[in-house]
Amino acid sequence: MSKIVILAGSVRKGGNTQMLAEAFAEGAKQENEVEILSVADYKVNPCIGCNSCFQREGNTCFQQDDMQKIYPKLAEADVIAAASPVYFFAISAQLKAVIDRLHTPMRNGFKVKKLALLLAAASSKPTVFDSIKMQYRQILDYFNLEDGGTLCVNNVKDKGDIQNSPALQEAFELGRKM
Repeated sequence: MSKIVILAGSVRKGGNTQMLAEAFAEGAKQENEVEILSVADYKVNPCIGCNSCFQREGNTCFQQDDMQKIYPKLAEADVIAAASPVYFFAISAQLKAVIDRLHTPMRNGFKVKKLALLLAAASSKPTVFDSIKMQYRQILDYFNLEDGGTLCVNNVKDKGDIQNSPALQEAFELGRKM
C-alpha cells in the first residue's frame, strides 16, 4: 500500500480538473491511501529564489503561508500526482507556486518514488500539452523518479465537459495501477 497525494491545480471547484483528480483517486483508493490537496484551499506564495531555505534550520522557507501544511503531506507521499488545467501551454499558476516552493533541500528527505500527471485543456490541439510533458520528463529524470503515467484530455473547456469523454474512466484505471 502506497500513500498517494494528488495536487489538484485548479481553483475552479467541481471543474474538469477536479473531476479528473477524483476519478484517479477513486481508482487509486482500491489499494492505496489517497489524499487530494486542492490548491484552491491553500494560500501559497510563489518562491522568490532567495535560497534562504538552504541556510535555515530544517530547510524551512521564511515565508509563513500554507506550504507549511503541504510540506509534511508531500514528505510522506510515495506517489505524487499533479492534476492541472492547461493555461497558455502551462500548468496553473497556483500549482506552479506549490511546485516552485519545492526548491528546498527539504525535498531530499521526501519518500516520493513515483509521479503521475493529469492535464485538462480546452484546446483541441494535441501539442497544447507538449511543454508541460517535457518539464515532467525532465523532473522524472533529474530526481530519478518512476513515471506513474500521463493522461492528457483535450476539448474540455466548460465545467463538466469531461463527463462526455472516456477520460474519467482512463483516470480511474491509471489510479488503479498505482
